[in-house]
Amino acid sequence: MSTARPKPAPLPPDTLIGEYRLLGRLAAGGFGVVYLAVDAMGQQVAIKEYIPAALSTRAPGALVPQVEPENTALYRLGLKSFFEEGRALAQISHPSVVSVLNFFRENDTVYMVMNHLKGATLQDFVITARTRRQGKVLRESTIRSLFDEVLHGLRAVHQHRMLHLDIKPANLFITDDDRAVMIDFGAAREAINKEAPFVRPMYTPGFAAPEMYLRDARLGPWTDLYGVGACIYACMTGLPPSDVLQRQKKDRLPMALGRLRGIYSDNLLDVVRWCMAMDPLARPQSVFALHKALSHGACRRYTPLSMAEKVRLQLEALLTDPPRPATTRYRPTQALAR
Repeated sequence: MSTARPKPAPLPPDTLIGEYRLLGRLAAGGFGVVYLAVDAMGQQVAIKEYIPAALSTRAPGALVPQVEPENTALYRLGLKSFFEEGRALAQISHPSVVSVLNFFRENDTVYMVMNHLKGATLQDFVITARTRRQGKVLRESTIRSLFDEVLHGLRAVHQHRMLHLDIKPANLFITDDDRAVMIDFGAAREAINKEAPFVRPMYTPGFAAPEMYLRDARLGPWTDLYGVGACIYACMTGLPPSDVLQRQKKDRLPMALGRLRGIYSDNLLDVVRWCMAMDPLARPQSVFALHKALSHGACRRYTPLSMAEKVRLQLEALLTDPPRPATTRYRPTQALAR
């Protein structure tokens, strides 16, 4: 029986890297660890360290990741992509894109220094809102205001010939001063996934576009816009949409959106349907096109379900939706007000 690879240990508090002193760990994922740190002037920053758990290990107290010889090429490929991502992001100055202040190599890895944001992720807000058990999880005006900001930032990213490649509620941050900021880009992960047949694609189910699961598929703005549509869906339902593999077997998205008719405007439902088309060519091909469609919601029209449609949807749900296990109750953190 094979044993699971231990996760790389985070660097301990008071570790010095470059001109920064670490205060503690903020978050960890499959491809990196994020620390709270202070610079030489005492200003707080967030530092993301490239250390992919599938390719490297690190013992507690050590500084340098340990990489098996057979993983070295992939580790270096991801390292290069992570470094280039930092360099590209440092050139973008937009309130809806995380600010990269510095990036440097040390300890046989790369560190990306960013502004320390205070607030909570969109995922936190959605979980809080869905506990209220109302017809709407987030108000339509809130969704439109939020994604107006996100799309402005995403357009700036695409204009710099970059893709985000990991748009999901956990990577959309709502700051305490009421800004929506895209965080945690996925270039390093995507580079490794494309070259490593033995590394299972590390995507969040429901938010990754179909082409991200294909080795030679062409990625573009339409790939990020699938994630935008999936995030809007999560804001309306409180749950992620079905993932690509489930949709390929039986696509329940039309039925799920049908249940929301009369609750959200036809325009918003059409936007989600368009963004989440399985065929990349059937989606909006640019942020500008999507932004234009979303702005048409100023004259909103709501088409309520007829009684026959309500009965049909309820019957389809009983026949096709498996019973869900009881979900964990989350304690609300704060309300999203706009």
